[in-house]
Amino acid sequence: MKVVIAAAGTAGHINPGLAIAKKIQEEQKDSKIIFIGTTRGLENDLVPRAGYELKTIDAYGLSKKLSIENIKKMIKTLKGFGEAKKILEEFKPDIVIGTGGYICGATISAAHQLKIPTLLHESNAFPGKAVKMLAKKTDTILVSFEAAIERIKNAKNIVYTGTPVKIKKQNYSEQQKNEIIKKSGLKENIPIVLVFGGSQGARKINNAIVEIIKNKYNENYQMIWATGPKQYDIIKEELENDEININNISNMKVVPYIYNMEEMMNVVDVIVARSGAMTITEISNLGKPSILVPLPNVSHDHQLYNAKVLEDVGAADIILDNDLDGKKLNDHIEKIVLDKERCRKMAENAQKVSTNHVEDKIYEQIIKTISNKVS
Repeated sequence: MKVVIAAAGTAGHINPGLAIAKKIQEEQKDSKIIFIGTTRGLENDLVPRAGYELKTIDAYGLSKKLSIENIKKMIKTLKGFGEAKKILEEFKPDIVIGTGGYICGATISAAHQLKIPTLLHESNAFPGKAVKMLAKKTDTILVSFEAAIERIKNAKNIVYTGTPVKIKKQNYSEQQKNEIIKKSGLKENIPIVLVFGGSQGARKINNAIVEIIKNKYNENYQMIWATGPKQYDIIKEELENDEININNISNMKVVPYIYNMEEMMNVVDVIVARSGAMTITEISNLGKPSILVPLPNVSHDHQLYNAKVLEDVGAADIILDNDLDGKKLNDHIEKIVLDKERCRKMAENAQKVSTNHVEDKIYEQIIKTISNKVS
Protein backbone atom coordinates (compact mmCIF):
# COMPACT_ATOMS: atom_id res chain seq x y z
CA MET A 1 0.00 0.00 0.00
CA LYS A 2 1.22 3.51 -0.83
CA VAL A 3 0.03 6.22 1.56
CA VAL A 4 0.41 9.98 1.88
CA ILE A 5 -0.28 11.54 5.28
CA ALA A 6 -0.81 15.30 5.55
CA ALA A 7 0.09 16.50 9.05
CA ALA A 8 1.56 19.83 10.11
CA GLY A 9 1.96 22.33 12.89
CA THR A 10 1.44 20.86 16.34
CA ALA A 11 2.08 17.47 17.92
CA GLY A 12 -1.71 17.13 18.24
CA HIS A 13 -1.92 16.90 14.44
CA ILE A 14 1.33 15.05 13.78
CA ASN A 15 1.29 12.29 16.42
CA PRO A 16 -2.02 10.76 15.24
CA GLY A 17 -0.56 10.71 11.73
CA LEU A 18 2.54 8.91 12.99
CA ALA A 19 0.41 6.40 14.92
CA ILE A 20 -1.64 5.69 11.78
CA ALA A 21 1.55 5.23 9.75
CA LYS A 22 2.92 2.79 12.33
CA LYS A 23 -0.30 0.74 12.25
CA ILE A 24 -0.26 0.55 8.44
CA GLN A 25 3.34 -0.69 8.50
CA GLU A 26 2.50 -3.28 11.15
CA GLU A 27 -0.31 -4.63 8.96
CA GLN A 28 1.48 -4.26 5.63
CA LYS A 29 5.24 -4.38 6.05
CA ASP A 30 5.94 -3.55 2.40
CA SER A 31 3.85 -0.36 2.52
CA LYS A 32 5.39 2.95 1.44
CA ILE A 33 4.43 6.05 3.40
CA ILE A 34 5.41 9.69 2.97
CA PHE A 35 4.26 12.78 4.87
CA ILE A 36 3.37 16.19 3.49
CA GLY A 37 3.92 19.17 5.78
CA THR A 38 5.29 22.70 5.81
CA THR A 39 8.78 24.00 6.58
CA ARG A 40 7.56 25.68 9.78
CA GLY A 41 5.96 23.11 12.08
CA LEU A 42 7.00 20.31 14.46
CA GLU A 43 6.68 17.84 11.58
CA ASN A 44 10.22 18.83 10.58
CA ASP A 45 11.48 17.20 13.77
CA LEU A 46 8.90 14.50 14.57
CA VAL A 47 8.41 12.95 11.11
CA PRO A 48 12.10 12.33 10.19
CA ARG A 49 12.75 11.22 13.78
CA ALA A 50 10.08 8.53 13.30
CA GLY A 51 11.82 7.39 10.11
CA TYR A 52 9.47 8.80 7.44
CA GLU A 53 10.19 11.03 4.47
CA LEU A 54 8.71 14.53 4.74
CA LYS A 55 7.87 16.59 1.65
CA THR A 56 6.97 20.24 2.21
CA ILE A 57 4.57 22.62 0.51
CA ASP A 58 3.34 26.18 1.12
CA ALA A 59 0.16 26.20 3.20
CA TYR A 60 -1.28 28.71 5.64
CA GLY A 61 -4.33 29.17 7.79
CA LEU A 62 -6.46 31.90 6.24
CA SER A 63 -8.38 34.64 7.98
CA LYS A 64 -11.69 36.08 6.73
CA LYS A 65 -10.21 39.59 7.05
CA LEU A 66 -9.13 41.21 3.81
CA SER A 67 -5.51 42.29 4.21
CA ILE A 68 -2.33 42.32 2.15
CA GLU A 69 -0.82 39.68 4.44
CA ASN A 70 -3.83 37.40 4.02
CA ILE A 71 -3.81 37.82 0.23
CA LYS A 72 -0.12 36.82 0.21
CA LYS A 73 -0.93 33.71 2.27
CA MET A 74 -3.80 32.87 -0.08
CA ILE A 75 -1.49 33.06 -3.12
CA LYS A 76 1.09 30.85 -1.37
CA THR A 77 -1.59 28.33 -0.38
CA LEU A 78 -2.82 28.14 -3.99
CA LYS A 79 0.79 27.48 -4.97
CA GLY A 80 0.82 24.77 -2.27
CA PHE A 81 -2.15 23.07 -3.96
CA GLY A 82 -0.08 22.76 -7.14
CA GLU A 83 2.91 21.47 -5.15
CA ALA A 84 0.73 18.85 -3.40
CA LYS A 85 -0.78 17.77 -6.72
CA LYS A 86 2.68 17.27 -8.21
CA ILE A 87 3.79 15.14 -5.23
CA LEU A 88 0.67 12.98 -5.51
CA GLU A 89 1.04 12.55 -9.28
CA GLU A 90 4.63 11.38 -8.82
CA PHE A 91 4.05 9.13 -5.77
CA LYS A 92 0.69 7.69 -6.93
CA PRO A 93 -0.71 6.82 -3.46
CA ASP A 94 -3.59 4.42 -2.84
CA ILE A 95 -4.99 6.85 -0.26
CA VAL A 96 -4.33 10.33 1.14
CA ILE A 97 -4.91 10.79 4.87
CA GLY A 98 -5.15 14.14 6.68
CA THR A 99 -4.91 14.51 10.45
CA GLY A 100 -6.12 18.09 10.78
CA GLY A 101 -4.70 21.56 10.26
CA TYR A 102 -4.42 23.86 7.27
CA ILE A 103 -2.06 21.50 5.42
CA CYS A 104 -5.07 19.27 4.69
CA GLY A 105 -6.78 21.88 2.53
CA ALA A 106 -4.28 21.78 -0.31
CA THR A 107 -3.44 18.07 -0.01
CA ILE A 108 -6.97 16.63 0.26
CA SER A 109 -8.24 18.99 -2.48
CA ALA A 110 -5.44 17.87 -4.79
CA ALA A 111 -6.20 14.20 -4.05
CA HIS A 112 -9.92 14.78 -4.68
CA GLN A 113 -9.15 16.35 -8.07
CA LEU A 114 -6.93 13.39 -8.94
CA LYS A 115 -9.68 10.95 -7.80
CA ILE A 116 -7.44 9.43 -5.12
CA PRO A 117 -9.32 8.03 -2.05
CA THR A 118 -9.22 10.44 0.89
CA LEU A 119 -9.65 10.12 4.65
CA LEU A 120 -9.56 12.80 7.35
CA HIS A 121 -9.06 12.26 11.08
CA GLU A 122 -10.45 14.98 13.39
CA SER A 123 -9.07 14.86 16.94
CA ASN A 124 -11.15 17.62 18.52
CA ALA A 125 -14.74 17.58 19.75
CA PHE A 126 -15.33 20.79 17.77
CA PRO A 127 -14.03 20.15 14.24
CA GLY A 128 -11.59 22.61 12.70
CA LYS A 129 -12.20 24.79 9.63
CA ALA A 130 -10.23 22.47 7.35
CA VAL A 131 -12.38 19.43 8.16
CA LYS A 132 -15.65 21.35 7.72
CA MET A 133 -14.49 22.87 4.46
CA LEU A 134 -13.35 19.50 3.09
CA ALA A 135 -16.34 17.43 4.29
CA LYS A 136 -17.93 17.19 0.82
CA LYS A 137 -14.66 16.28 -0.88
CA THR A 138 -13.48 13.65 1.62
CA ASP A 139 -14.52 10.01 1.26
CA THR A 140 -14.30 9.17 4.97
CA ILE A 141 -14.05 11.35 8.09
CA LEU A 142 -12.97 9.76 11.37
CA VAL A 143 -13.72 11.53 14.66
CA SER A 144 -12.31 11.17 18.17
CA PHE A 145 -15.49 12.20 19.98
CA GLU A 146 -19.10 11.32 19.14
CA ALA A 147 -20.05 14.96 19.79
CA ALA A 148 -18.11 15.96 16.65
CA ILE A 149 -20.41 14.00 14.32
CA GLU A 150 -23.33 16.43 14.48
CA ARG A 151 -20.95 19.36 13.92
CA ILE A 152 -19.79 18.15 10.50
CA LYS A 153 -22.36 18.80 7.79
CA ASN A 154 -22.56 17.32 4.28
CA ALA A 155 -20.05 14.54 4.94
CA LYS A 156 -20.21 11.39 2.82
CA ASN A 157 -19.22 9.03 5.63
CA ILE A 158 -18.38 9.77 9.30
CA VAL A 159 -17.08 7.10 11.68
CA TYR A 160 -16.36 7.42 15.41
CA THR A 161 -12.99 5.75 16.10
CA GLY A 162 -11.23 7.78 18.80
CA THR A 163 -7.68 9.15 18.64
CA PRO A 164 -4.57 6.96 18.64
CA VAL A 165 -2.38 7.87 21.63
CA LYS A 166 0.95 6.62 22.97
CA ILE A 167 -0.05 6.49 26.63
CA LYS A 168 -1.97 3.36 27.59
CA LYS A 169 -3.53 2.07 30.79
CA GLN A 170 -1.11 -0.13 32.75
CA ASN A 171 -2.17 -2.56 35.47
CA TYR A 172 0.77 -2.04 37.82
CA SER A 173 1.04 -4.08 40.99
CA GLU A 174 1.12 -2.14 44.28
CA GLN A 175 4.87 -2.78 44.47
CA GLN A 176 5.47 -1.49 40.91
CA LYS A 177 3.35 1.58 41.62
CA ASN A 178 5.28 2.37 44.80
CA GLU A 179 8.61 1.96 42.98
CA ILE A 180 7.51 4.49 40.33
CA ILE A 181 6.37 6.91 43.05
CA LYS A 182 9.67 6.61 44.97
CA LYS A 183 11.74 6.92 41.79
CA SER A 184 9.92 10.18 41.03
CA GLY A 185 10.84 11.66 44.41
CA LEU A 186 7.32 11.39 45.82
CA LYS A 187 5.91 9.77 48.96
CA GLU A 188 3.66 6.74 49.29
CA ASN A 189 0.20 7.01 50.83
CA ILE A 190 -0.29 10.74 50.12
CA PRO A 191 -2.60 11.66 47.20
CA ILE A 192 -0.64 12.68 44.09
CA VAL A 193 -1.65 15.43 41.68
CA LEU A 194 0.06 15.57 38.28
CA VAL A 195 0.28 19.03 36.69
CA PHE A 196 1.43 19.78 33.16
CA GLY A 197 0.61 22.26 30.42
CA GLY A 198 1.79 20.57 27.26
CA SER A 199 5.37 20.11 26.09
CA GLN A 200 6.17 23.81 26.53
CA GLY A 201 4.23 24.36 29.76
CA ALA A 202 1.30 26.70 30.40
CA ARG A 203 2.17 30.00 32.07
CA LYS A 204 -1.27 30.56 33.64
CA ILE A 205 -1.30 27.08 35.21
CA ASN A 206 2.29 27.60 36.37
CA ASN A 207 1.36 30.89 38.03
CA ALA A 208 -1.41 29.13 39.97
CA ILE A 209 1.02 26.43 41.20
CA VAL A 210 3.53 29.08 42.31
CA GLU A 211 0.71 30.65 44.35
CA ILE A 212 -0.10 27.25 45.90
CA ILE A 213 3.58 26.85 46.88
CA LYS A 214 3.94 30.33 48.36
CA ASN A 215 0.77 29.91 50.44
CA LYS A 216 1.58 26.28 51.39
CA TYR A 217 -1.89 25.18 50.29
CA ASN A 218 -0.74 21.65 49.43
CA GLU A 219 -0.52 20.24 52.97
CA ASN A 220 -3.01 17.43 52.27
CA TYR A 221 -1.67 16.27 48.90
CA GLN A 222 1.56 16.19 46.90
CA MET A 223 2.29 17.34 43.37
CA ILE A 224 4.56 16.41 40.52
CA TRP A 225 4.66 19.49 38.32
CA ALA A 226 6.17 19.77 34.83
CA THR A 227 6.77 23.48 34.22
CA GLY A 228 7.90 23.16 30.61
CA PRO A 229 11.63 23.46 29.74
CA LYS A 230 11.49 27.13 28.78
CA GLN A 231 9.74 28.18 31.99
CA TYR A 232 11.66 26.14 34.57
CA ASP A 233 14.50 28.64 35.15
CA ILE A 234 12.07 31.59 35.26
CA ILE A 235 10.00 29.85 37.95
CA LYS A 236 13.13 28.76 39.84
CA GLU A 237 14.29 32.39 40.01
CA GLU A 238 10.83 33.61 41.02
CA LEU A 239 10.72 31.16 43.92
CA GLU A 240 14.29 32.06 44.95
CA ASN A 241 13.16 35.68 45.30
CA ASP A 242 10.86 34.39 48.06
CA GLU A 243 13.71 32.29 49.50
CA ILE A 244 12.13 29.04 48.28
CA ASN A 245 14.46 26.33 46.94
CA ILE A 246 12.76 24.68 43.95
CA ASN A 247 14.39 21.35 44.86
CA ASN A 248 13.23 21.38 48.49
CA ILE A 249 9.51 22.20 48.60
CA SER A 250 7.26 20.23 50.91
CA ASN A 251 4.95 17.79 49.05
CA MET A 252 6.21 19.05 45.71
CA LYS A 253 8.43 17.69 42.93
CA VAL A 254 9.18 20.28 40.23
CA VAL A 255 10.71 19.25 36.89
CA PRO A 256 11.05 20.91 33.48
CA TYR A 257 9.65 17.88 31.66
CA ILE A 258 8.34 14.42 32.58
CA TYR A 259 10.01 11.75 30.47
CA ASN A 260 8.13 8.81 32.04
CA MET A 261 4.71 10.36 31.44
CA GLU A 262 2.96 7.03 30.86
CA GLU A 263 4.10 5.76 34.26
CA MET A 264 3.16 8.98 36.04
CA MET A 265 -0.29 9.30 34.47
CA ASN A 266 -1.02 5.74 35.53
CA VAL A 267 -0.04 6.13 39.19
CA VAL A 268 -1.35 9.61 40.11
CA ASP A 269 -4.76 10.33 41.64
CA VAL A 270 -5.73 13.55 39.81
CA ILE A 271 -4.49 15.29 36.65
CA VAL A 272 -4.41 19.08 36.11
CA ALA A 273 -3.82 20.02 32.47
CA ARG A 274 -4.89 21.83 29.33
CA SER A 275 -7.52 20.02 27.27
CA GLY A 276 -5.97 19.13 23.96
CA ALA A 277 -7.65 16.20 22.21
CA MET A 278 -4.86 13.74 22.95
CA THR A 279 -4.77 14.67 26.64
CA ILE A 280 -8.55 14.16 26.93
CA THR A 281 -8.26 10.77 25.22
CA GLU A 282 -5.41 9.68 27.48
CA ILE A 283 -7.24 10.80 30.66
CA SER A 284 -10.41 8.94 29.66
CA ASN A 285 -8.54 5.79 28.65
CA LEU A 286 -6.65 5.77 31.95
CA GLY A 287 -9.77 6.56 33.98
CA LYS A 288 -8.42 9.55 35.92
CA PRO A 289 -10.25 12.45 37.60
CA SER A 290 -9.08 15.72 36.12
CA ILE A 291 -9.16 19.49 36.45
CA LEU A 292 -8.98 21.02 33.00
CA VAL A 293 -7.95 24.55 32.03
CA PRO A 294 -8.80 24.95 28.32
CA LEU A 295 -6.35 26.99 26.29
CA PRO A 296 -8.22 30.19 25.31
CA ASN A 297 -8.14 31.95 21.94
CA VAL A 298 -7.89 28.79 19.85
CA SER A 299 -10.15 28.09 16.88
CA HIS A 300 -13.81 27.79 17.96
CA ASP A 301 -12.70 27.27 21.60
CA HIS A 302 -12.09 23.63 20.67
CA GLN A 303 -10.22 22.94 23.93
CA LEU A 304 -13.32 23.99 25.88
CA TYR A 305 -15.47 21.60 23.84
CA ASN A 306 -12.90 18.85 24.43
CA ALA A 307 -13.00 19.47 28.18
CA LYS A 308 -16.81 19.36 28.19
CA VAL A 309 -16.67 15.78 26.92
CA LEU A 310 -15.30 14.79 30.35
CA GLU A 311 -17.21 17.39 32.37
CA ASP A 312 -20.55 16.25 30.89
CA VAL A 313 -20.08 12.71 32.23
CA GLY A 314 -18.92 13.91 35.66
CA ALA A 315 -15.26 13.04 35.14
CA ALA A 316 -13.69 16.52 35.19
CA ASP A 317 -13.91 20.01 36.63
CA ILE A 318 -13.30 22.91 34.23
CA ILE A 319 -11.64 26.15 35.30
CA LEU A 320 -11.52 28.84 32.62
CA ASP A 321 -8.11 30.41 32.04
CA ASN A 322 -9.26 33.87 33.15
CA ASP A 323 -10.69 32.47 36.38
CA LEU A 324 -7.66 30.43 37.36
CA ASP A 325 -5.63 31.23 40.46
CA GLY A 326 -3.90 29.22 43.18
CA LYS A 327 -6.74 29.31 45.68
CA LYS A 328 -9.41 28.25 43.18
CA LEU A 329 -7.21 25.45 41.84
CA ASN A 330 -6.42 24.24 45.37
CA ASP A 331 -10.14 24.24 46.28
CA HIS A 332 -10.93 22.03 43.27
CA ILE A 333 -8.01 19.69 44.00
CA GLU A 334 -8.99 19.22 47.65
CA LYS A 335 -12.64 18.57 46.80
CA ILE A 336 -11.49 15.64 44.67
CA VAL A 337 -8.44 14.14 46.42
CA LEU A 338 -9.90 14.40 49.93
CA ASP A 339 -13.16 12.74 48.88
CA LYS A 340 -12.29 9.14 48.01
CA GLU A 341 -15.81 8.33 46.83
CA ARG A 342 -15.93 11.32 44.48
CA CYS A 343 -12.44 10.49 43.22
CA ARG A 344 -13.49 6.90 42.51
CA LYS A 345 -16.71 7.99 40.78
CA MET A 346 -14.91 10.53 38.56
CA ALA A 347 -12.38 7.88 37.54
CA GLU A 348 -15.22 5.50 36.68
CA ASN A 349 -17.02 8.21 34.68
CA ALA A 350 -13.87 9.06 32.69
CA GLN A 351 -13.76 5.55 31.30
CA LYS A 352 -17.32 5.92 29.96
CA VAL A 353 -15.90 7.97 27.07
CA SER A 354 -12.74 5.93 26.59
CA THR A 355 -12.03 4.29 23.25
CA ASN A 356 -10.41 0.92 22.67
CA HIS A 357 -8.70 -0.67 19.64
CA VAL A 358 -8.48 2.76 17.98
CA GLU A 359 -5.68 1.86 15.56
CA ASP A 360 -7.57 -1.26 14.46
CA LYS A 361 -10.72 0.77 13.76
CA ILE A 362 -8.79 3.38 11.79
CA TYR A 363 -6.96 0.76 9.72
CA GLU A 364 -10.28 -0.93 8.94
CA GLN A 365 -11.68 2.37 7.62
CA ILE A 366 -8.56 2.98 5.51
CA ILE A 367 -9.01 -0.39 3.78
CA LYS A 368 -12.77 0.22 3.33
CA THR A 369 -12.19 3.67 1.85
CA ILE A 370 -9.71 2.35 -0.70
CA SER A 371 -11.98 -0.61 -1.60
CA ASN A 372 -15.10 1.56 -1.98
CA LYS A 373 -13.31 4.00 -4.27
CA VAL A 374 -11.95 1.20 -6.47
CA SER A 375 -15.34 -0.52 -6.74
